[in-house]
Amino acid sequence: MTISKVLACAALAASFSRAQMLDPALLGKPAVDAWPTYNGDYSGRRFSTLDQINQGNVKHLTLSWVFRVKPGAHISTIVGGEGPMPAEGAPPDPDMSRIKSTPLMVNGVLYFSTPDNAWAVDARSGTQIWHFFWKTKGGIHIGNRGMGMYGNWLYFETPDNYLVSLDAQTGKERWHKQVADVKQQYFSTPAPIIVGNHVLVGTGGDSLDVPGFLEARDPETGDVQWKWWSEPLKKGDPGSETWPDEYSMRHGGGMTWIPGTYDPELHLYYLGIGNPNPVLTGRSRQGENLWTCSIVALNVDTGKLVWYFQPSPHDTHDWDAVQTPILIDGEFQGKPRKLLAQANRNGYFFLLDRTNGEHLLTAPMIETMNWSEGLNKNGQPIPNPKKEATVDGVLVSPPTWGATNWPPPSFSPKTGLFYVGVVEAYSLFYLTDTDPHPEGYGAAERDAGFISGRLIAIDYQTGKIRWQHKYPWGGGAVGMLSTASNLLFTGDPSGHFLAVDATDGKILWHAGLADDIGNGPETYLLDGQQYVLVAAGDTLYSFTLEQ
Repeated sequence: MTISKVLACAALAASFSRAQMLDPALLGKPAVDAWPTYNGDYSGRRFSTLDQINQGNVKHLTLSWVFRVKPGAHISTIVGGEGPMPAEGAPPDPDMSRIKSTPLMVNGVLYFSTPDNAWAVDARSGTQIWHFFWKTKGGIHIGNRGMGMYGNWLYFETPDNYLVSLDAQTGKERWHKQVADVKQQYFSTPAPIIVGNHVLVGTGGDSLDVPGFLEARDPETGDVQWKWWSEPLKKGDPGSETWPDEYSMRHGGGMTWIPGTYDPELHLYYLGIGNPNPVLTGRSRQGENLWTCSIVALNVDTGKLVWYFQPSPHDTHDWDAVQTPILIDGEFQGKPRKLLAQANRNGYFFLLDRTNGEHLLTAPMIETMNWSEGLNKNGQPIPNPKKEATVDGVLVSPPTWGATNWPPPSFSPKTGLFYVGVVEAYSLFYLTDTDPHPEGYGAAERDAGFISGRLIAIDYQTGKIRWQHKYPWGGGAVGMLSTASNLLFTGDPSGHFLAVDATDGKILWHAGLADDIGNGPETYLLDGQQYVLVAAGDTLYSFTLEQ
């Protein structure tokens, strides 16, 4: 063995031994020498106080290493799960290879997941430490947002709805617990969020013909601590007056697809809820259909609902509200406020008081939006009934994929700007199920014209777009990261990783990647050196300044 290989192995062993014990204090402050949770910290801002990489030297950013995932069972893979072992030589599901998770970085080790797979990788070299493969019983493998960490234990969800706990140092399974039944067409995508001794987990669903929920699980045993349903289950329950009957409630959808955010002072967990069922027609579920398409605040110890705000009452266009609710501590109308901001899939930007859910501001993000007749006294958009799906088709903007979508936005307290990718497009909605009680989607959608994709910066105090960068083609929702050096890292529709001036949108640096960016970029300090990490397709890319 050469000296270089001996040194590399020694470094890897050192990283391996350090891969233990996340300090929980890291979760409540901006990420510096760690990225310990999905958004870097509890606030969802995806803002870093690091400034080693700045506008003056970002042009010298260079590739440090790449790591390409190889999902499935291999010779060195740790195998778990309750499903059958894949046939030898069978190609893995291609969605297993696409990285949508934001890796955790703790003590020099990266932890991340794709559907049915989890990895530990040395953050200095990109060398694999261990790989875990889950034998699935099914489920839609649309994506996995990442892992949660408690001490030396990791947690991730599988498409067939198991919460799996691994030992961070070895990758060996500690236990797995079923969260939902895959036969009911639930499938799980969120990254678990750890708050105190609670592991917060949710689910997605294909047919949406089941009720959504959020659970808190014990980090040691995986046992359920509390469960909150995203709609009432029977008459008399709070919110039941917004549904016509128990059947519509129990089949109402409202999935909890994406991790939420948390205020340690208020002890509140903020979460966006998915859309109702039937998805594209609402004849059988008249009413506002709470708490679908809502932003909710839950007591983290009890799971009790404290307040809610519904951006899309009685949604009939698949505009879920699961986009990240970002927590902002700043001024509004001259007074300091504890705020919550969301760029919603329905085309509006919302600003709320996060202590009580009071509505403060609603502002449009796109010019093509045509489904709303204005705002009601609560700041909610008023749906235009003429934009409901019809047999002969109706033109609507935004389409079901929304003005924006799940990729995480960012907020910089330094600039006061909220950064998000948006798209302006139209679809035709055709009513296909005229039954009084339609099932599934109940309507069909056809693309009817793409106008533009843009990166926009919103002044949170006014809702006005301070600056925008229009892409020549394509574009839309892409993960964001802002830093104290007034840099914004994101991606364009041509497979480029970009560093942008956060104050005016000028592109300062770019690197061509092999695919479009699939997650939110992150940054951290390691051995005194700042790194920026991003995923595109099946590959992690690590960048740092030339030495």
